[in-house]
Amino acid sequence: MIRNAVHWSPFVQQYKKHKYPWIQLAGHQGNFRAGPSGSILKKLSPREHKCLKKLMTDILQPFVPQYLGDVEEDGTRYIELEDLLGGFNSPCVMDCKIGTRTYLEEELQKARKTPTVRKDMYKKMCDVDPAEPTQQEHLDMGITKPRYMIWRETISSTSNLGFRIEGIEKGDEEHSFALKKTKTIQQVTDAIQYFTDKNQAILKQYLERLKELRSALLMSPFFAGHEVIGSSLLFVHDSTPKASIWMIDFGKTSALSEGHTLKHCVPWVEGNHEDGYLIGIDNLIGAFDSLLRNGHCCESVEKN
Repeated sequence: MIRNAVHWSPFVQQYKKHKYPWIQLAGHQGNFRAGPSGSILKKLSPREHKCLKKLMTDILQPFVPQYLGDVEEDGTRYIELEDLLGGFNSPCVMDCKIGTRTYLEEELQKARKTPTVRKDMYKKMCDVDPAEPTQQEHLDMGITKPRYMIWRETISSTSNLGFRIEGIEKGDEEHSFALKKTKTIQQVTDAIQYFTDKNQAILKQYLERLKELRSALLMSPFFAGHEVIGSSLLFVHDSTPKASIWMIDFGKTSALSEGHTLKHCVPWVEGNHEDGYLIGIDNLIGAFDSLLRNGHCCESVEKN
């Protein structure tokens, strides 16, 4: 299991009713539990709750987990969601964070108001790149949260490609694919090749699904009117081969004020609320398309 992505807490929780371990690649441990009839319970987030309700009547509905209602257990409220892995046999899973930033503007502004020096964030930075902190930060053995938040996006493909691979889980496979500094398009395509084992049928299904999602995004009232931050695409396939992609995690997704919309494909400048979501989608489409074209080229060379 991969354990080297920034802010990634993977765990495998065995559900007795399933033949496979249910996998959470990103998020906080303890946020999920098994639901009735094979569903998943996720701790209720007011923002995500609102988003899922709206998405059930939006053109994007086929691309998100089915929202099945609310459940309260042991004094904790949960949203009940479709188990996206339920139709797969020994699924392989990839969590891909979409957008050119993963923090809200309000988070950045709040952190600036109280610029506390954080030793934990300094340590995380040094673990990735010991040369990154300034001389003063080394002396303080700490950095501020705004400094860390902005830097974190630059070490992966988030800031330059509009997405980053948070984690990959390939069943019982022990080998880890380094994701901490996966930044260039070549590094990303290498990771995708590892995830898919270069299976052309799986790559083709993923590419088709990405193109369908992009078309739906352009027609979606929800997408036009929301700032989508910290949301992921969940890639799932098995050996049959069957593959699909869903939009997940809407805890930081915010509705814009009435009458305002976003383009989702222009650079973020503080105050414009642009999230770069379509930048990420387009670069993912380009990566999968390139892998398919190169795969066909290789096959042609071998035949000759």
